[in-house]
Amino acid sequence: MIALQPFPLWRLTPVVAFIGGFLWDALTLGQRVKPLDFWRLGALLLGAALLIFWLAYRHRYASLPPDGEIAECAERARSTQNRWQLVRRHAPYLLLQFVFGGMFSALFILYVKSAGHLPAWLAAGGLGALLVANEFWRTGYARRFTLNWSLFALCAILLMNFALPHAAGSLDPLWFYVSTGVGLALAHALFRLAPGRPGRIAPAWGLAATLLLAGHFDMIAPVPLVKRAVGVGQQFQQTDGAFHLHVEGSEKWQFWRDQAATLHVPENGLLYGVSAVFAPRGVSAPLQHQWLRRNKSGEWATAAAIRFTVSGGREGGFRGYSYVKNPPLGDWRLIVATQDGRTIATLAFKLETGEARNEEVRHY
Repeated sequence: MIALQPFPLWRLTPVVAFIGGFLWDALTLGQRVKPLDFWRLGALLLGAALLIFWLAYRHRYASLPPDGEIAECAERARSTQNRWQLVRRHAPYLLLQFVFGGMFSALFILYVKSAGHLPAWLAAGGLGALLVANEFWRTGYARRFTLNWSLFALCAILLMNFALPHAAGSLDPLWFYVSTGVGLALAHALFRLAPGRPGRIAPAWGLAATLLLAGHFDMIAPVPLVKRAVGVGQQFQQTDGAFHLHVEGSEKWQFWRDQAATLHVPENGLLYGVSAVFAPRGVSAPLQHQWLRRNKSGEWATAAAIRFTVSGGREGGFRGYSYVKNPPLGDWRLIVATQDGRTIATLAFKLETGEARNEEVRHY
């Protein structure tokens, strides 16, 4: 008979820590953006900077055995000295992996909850891919300093994209370019200060240029705004500080939709759009509702664009509403966006004539 060896439970520790940390971020981040979130992420960024600087110093000056000799020590592991050499060699890489993982997890949650259309979700998905890849890159941090500079630059840029508009209380698109430059400058300064300057900083510049290009094509969520709710319906009322809107509920099997894909309006009816967007306290956000309709040639044309301004701080989200009168039938989109064109949320639907079905009252 073959004796089965018990599975060492300690090997599950990284998996449990990864899942637990991600779930904690999902539950605590993004519901409302708080200054404490920035301080926490700033502390992680500082930790990453200190670790990378120490690794560069050790790479240049410290007299540690080469990785091959340390591997032999790990295989023998017969003496306390060998085990200490092993820990001394690998502990900074484990800590750096933990720090980058914490930042990727938090930034992924924040950017997903701020994304409101497909291009922004794809960009946030790239952060999710880095979050997973980070679990396999520990040896890469040891062998390729260029990877360290690039990941540090990415974390610094994405954090500055959040923090600087929040600190300035403005969502002017200029802050996106300024914050990207500040994040890149932090990475470049760390590279210049690092002993021996191992690796290359050029890929970090290429990464910053890619992010600027993605921002130009509306692929970066307009952080720190977070979509709360968007609805389209009829019989809009505003009473006692609350918005009430009659909407058509979705079918039970369409669990991913907040409301029906096909809406019905009577002739000469009014179609209302209501949105609630969270902005941190002190941030003023000029927004707009864009009503788009697909024309006979299949292109999307603007039927109406209504502008308004919200001020941050209300946890339920600051609201705005608009309407179109006697809307033509066909395919429609309601886009909630900043006035400079960055998309916060998109609601697509088809409009037909008739009485509303499965109607319910939503409160915003």
